[in-house]
Amino acid sequence: MAGMSCYATKVGHDMSIQDKVIAIIAEQAFLEPGDVKLENSLEELGIDSMGLVECIFAIEEAFDISVPFNANEPSASDFDISSVAAIVQAIEELMKEQV
Repeated sequence: MAGMSCYATKVGHDMSIQDKVIAIIAEQAFLEPGDVKLENSLEELGIDSMGLVECIFAIEEAFDISVPFNANEPSASDFDISSVAAIVQAIEELMKEQV
């Protein structure tokens, strides 16, 4: 997808999972990372369904994981996207499963 490489350059390897997720979401929402709070929903940050898909792709690329999320049926997914904190927690769980 166009623009994917921008995430790889802005998300450093020494960042925490939370910081990486916030950086990715901030990039998609055209915000500064400091403007993204853990309690925010993606909707509150102005991220629509297409932006959500971009975030998922960027997260998969940044963490080298496969996110179990179906954009056609988001409510049927086990991947919780209700808030930034929920996304961070879900990624932390996926990362543990890979070890």
